[in-house]
Amino acid sequence: MYLTIKLIHIISATLLFGTGLGSAFYLLMAYRSGNMQAMAVTNRIVVIADYVFTTPTVIIQLATGIYLVNYLGIAWTSSWALSVLGLYVFVGLCWLPVVWLQIWLRDRANQLESTDAQYRQRMRLWFILGALAFPAVVILYFLMIFKPFISY
Repeated sequence: MYLTIKLIHIISATLLFGTGLGSAFYLLMAYRSGNMQAMAVTNRIVVIADYVFTTPTVIIQLATGIYLVNYLGIAWTSSWALSVLGLYVFVGLCWLPVVWLQIWLRDRANQLESTDAQYRQRMRLWFILGALAFPAVVILYFLMIFKPFISY
């Protein structure tokens, strides 16, 4: 059972990271094109991807992560567990406003110009939140693979 849960955890982490990175790339490229029709289509697809891939994998990551920590007997008060949980929460706190921003961008892309100040401001915030979350996810991968602070 442990290896099955670990496999599910790894696959869901891969889907989560890949969907996030892919969505960010396509949304940023559409925005940089200045083509609001492209932005509207891309935003719509990115919001769907968040519902279909990101939301379930966030839940799967938490559930399988809890199982794996308990199975391995790692103390929830260990530096490693606290680091992982802190980063998970941090990434989540970046992701929640990103979802709201993507929905806002999707709903207004057909009504605004790419030069609209409010649209540019929301895209800038979307980019900053993504730029903060990305290294945190890379650090999470590092912690999962190398498990520093843990002695077996």
